[in-house]
Amino acid sequence: MWVAEPATDLPYNRPLGAVPPDQFTGRFFVDTLVFPLSDQADNVTQIPTSAAPASALFQSSIKSLPLLGRGKVRDIYAVDSDKLLIVTSDRISAFDVVMPDPVPGKGKVLTRLAGFWFTKLADIVPNQLTGIDPESVVAADEREQVRGRALVVKRLRPLPIEAVVRGYLIGSGWKDYQITGGVCGVPLPIGLRLASKLPAPIFTPATKAVIGEHDENISFAQAQTACERAFADLPAGDGQTIAEQARAAAIALYTTAAAHAAARGIIIADTKFEFGVDGAGTLHLIDEALTPDSSRFWPADAYREGENPPSYDKQYLRDYLETLDWNKQAPAPSLPPAVLAQTQAKYTEACERLTGESFVD
Repeated sequence: MWVAEPATDLPYNRPLGAVPPDQFTGRFFVDTLVFPLSDQADNVTQIPTSAAPASALFQSSIKSLPLLGRGKVRDIYAVDSDKLLIVTSDRISAFDVVMPDPVPGKGKVLTRLAGFWFTKLADIVPNQLTGIDPESVVAADEREQVRGRALVVKRLRPLPIEAVVRGYLIGSGWKDYQITGGVCGVPLPIGLRLASKLPAPIFTPATKAVIGEHDENISFAQAQTACERAFADLPAGDGQTIAEQARAAAIALYTTAAAHAAARGIIIADTKFEFGVDGAGTLHLIDEALTPDSSRFWPADAYREGENPPSYDKQYLRDYLETLDWNKQAPAPSLPPAVLAQTQAKYTEACERLTGESFVD
C-alpha cells in the first residue's frame, strides 16, 4: 500500500517563490497519480497513439505557464503562488492504464459536468473554483486549448486518500463483501446480492496509486493514519479530524447528488471525491466531482438487483477491453472508432441528463 509523503515536502504545495527552479523535478499530486516532473511527459507521450481526431486534445502544450505535471486525464500548470490551471484532456484510462486514443470532447464534457456539481453542491463544502476565466491566464494562441475544458483553481494541499462513497454493492465492494461480509471494514447485512442497494451510503477510502499501480481499498483507520502523516506539520490530531471531515462531506455530497440524479433517471452507484485543505485547514472539494470518470452511473429503468447494470461511464470501455487478450498493463491496445464513439455518446448523455442542458461542443 502506498501512502503519500507529507504534503509539506512537495513543491506542488508550497508557494512558487519558496521553491528554487531546479526543484521543479519533484513529485506532484495529479489525478490520483504522482509523476516526477522530469519524467511525466514521457509517461504520456511514449504511449503509441494513433492519429487523434482534429477535435480531440490528447495532451495540452501550454508554454506561457510552468507545467507542474500530467495525470491520467488532467494537465496541471502554475498560474501563480496560490492558483493552478487544470486542463482536462480527452485522454481516457481503464484499469489504471491510459488508452492510446482520446475520446473527442470528453474533457469538455467532464469540465461541464464537474462545474455543474461544484455549483450545485457549494453549500455543503467549499470547492476549488476561483471564478477566473482560464482564457485570461494563457497566451492568445493557447486559448483554444483551454476553452471549455479548463479551470483556474485554488492551490490546496490534497488529502492522500480517495474519498469513495458507495450506495450500491458493485465492483471491488462486491468482491470484498463476498469474502468478508463487509466493504473496507464496514460490516453489511447478510444476503445482499450483486448491485444491491445498501441500507445507507458507506465511506470506503482508497489509496492514491502511483503510475502503473492500482488503487487499494483501505479502512477508515488507515485513512486517518495516512492523513496524520500527510499533515504532520499540523497540531496533533488534525490529520484525523480532516479525515473525519472528509468522510462526513463525502457522504453528504453523495446523498444530495444521488437524489438529484434519481429524479433524472440515473442511479449513482458509487463515486470518488478528492479533497484538499487551505492554509487555515479548511476542507475543500477539488479535482473533479461526480463525472463518468469518477462514478458509476446506471440508467434507473435498466437496473435489476443481481445483475451488472448497463452504465453511462467507463464500464462500457472496461467491458470491451475484457474481451481482448490484454494483460491490463501498458501499453494499452488501440481503440476502434466505434468504441470511442459509443464512449463519447455515453458520457454526453450522462452530462445532458444530469444537467438538464444539451451539450454543444
